[in-house]
Amino acid sequence: MKPQYLLSSFSIFLLFLHCTNTFAQSPAAAPAQAPAVVASPPAATPTQAAAPHGITNVTKILEKAGHFTIFIRLLRSTQEENHLFSALNDSSTGLTIFAPTDSAFSELKSGTLNTLSDGDKSELVKFHVVPTFLSTSQFQTVSNPLGTWAGTGSRLPLNVTSYPNSVNITTGLTNTSLSGTVYTDNQLAIYKIEKVLLPKYIFASNAPAPAPVAAAPEKPTKAVPAATVESPAASVDISSSLIFTHNLLVGSVGLLASAMFSL
Repeated sequence: MKPQYLLSSFSIFLLFLHCTNTFAQSPAAAPAQAPAVVASPPAATPTQAAAPHGITNVTKILEKAGHFTIFIRLLRSTQEENHLFSALNDSSTGLTIFAPTDSAFSELKSGTLNTLSDGDKSELVKFHVVPTFLSTSQFQTVSNPLGTWAGTGSRLPLNVTSYPNSVNITTGLTNTSLSGTVYTDNQLAIYKIEKVLLPKYIFASNAPAPAPVAAAPEKPTKAVPAATVESPAASVDISSSLIFTHNLLVGSVGLLASAMFSL
C-alpha cells in the first residue's frame, strides 16, 4: 500500500507543479495585448500635424506678440481679418504684412482714424498687406512700387529699399523701416513698423485744399486795368492843353487886330 500511496502522492505533486507553471505563464499573455492598445493613439498624430497649416490666424499672432491693439481693432472692424484668413488658406503665393505698433498710431494727429470712412479704413489696412510672401532677403530684389492689396501706381506708391542691416519703406508721406520680425514661415511674414503707412490718395487729398483760398485774393487785383485808374488824369491833361491853345489863339487875334487898327 505504501508504494502505491507514494506513487499517488508523487503524481499529485507533479500535477500541482504543472498547474502552477500553467498559471505562472498566463500573465505573460496580457503584456502581448498591451502594445496593440498603446499603438493606436500614435496613428492619429499625422492628422493633427497637418492642422496648424490650415488655421493660420493673423490676429492671434499679433495678440500673442503684443503692442498691436489698434491694428487688430482695424482688422476686425473692416472685416479684413476674415479676408486674411481666407487668403492664407487659398493662396499659393502667401502674404506679407507690415504691422504698425500702437505707438505708430499714437504719432498720428488726434482723431485721424475717426475722420476716415469705413472704406478708407479698409483701404488703409489693405495698404499694409503685400499679396506675396517676402523674406527679408527678398526685399533686395523686389520691383518698386510694391503692389499691395489696395493696388499700385502713382496713387498708391509703396517703395522698398534694402540695405545690409535694414529695410526702408516710403509712401511719399511716410518714411520708416522694419523694426523687427513678428512672425515668418514659408507662407506668411509679419514685420513690425514704427509708423503707419499713409497712402497719398487718402491723406494727401486734403493738403492742397488751402491753396485756392490763398490764390483767390490775387484775381481781383489782376482784374483792375491800370488804364482805368489813369484815365481821369489823362482827361485833365487834354482839357488843360485845349484851354492853353484857346488862350493863345485869342491873344494872337487880339495882337493882330491892334496892329491893323494902328495902321
